[in-house]
Amino acid sequence: MSGLSQDLVSQCKKKLIEAKAEILNRVRESRQDLYNNEDAKGGDEGDQTMRALAESEFLSMHERLRKQLMEIEMALGRIERGIYGICEETEEQIEVERLLAIPWTRLSIEGAEIRESMKRRYAR
Repeated sequence: MSGLSQDLVSQCKKKLIEAKAEILNRVRESRQDLYNNEDAKGGDEGDQTMRALAESEFLSMHERLRKQLMEIEMALGRIERGIYGICEETEEQIEVERLLAIPWTRLSIEGAEIRESMKRRYAR
């Protein structure tokens, strides 16, 4: 296990499970809202445009939530493997405050800065 206390890991695991449940509920609710609005077929061009915009917004939100859910699942996997809280970039322990704020994070602040500078360097 990483150098994190068992209490901290348990606290982060609880936050991860709560975040996962919240995301799944949001997806379920937004899917129901979208399908409930599907019943109102027809309408004028403005109505059809609004439905298309709502569907596009739903798909964008769904993709963001799917990515966040993947990050949460990976963090839970790291907890199970005993490597939770280790930065993928620097292989150092991630800051406790950062883990409490973003329990699915894979990078320390330094690691995130390194990744960002690499993205900027190769984006040119």
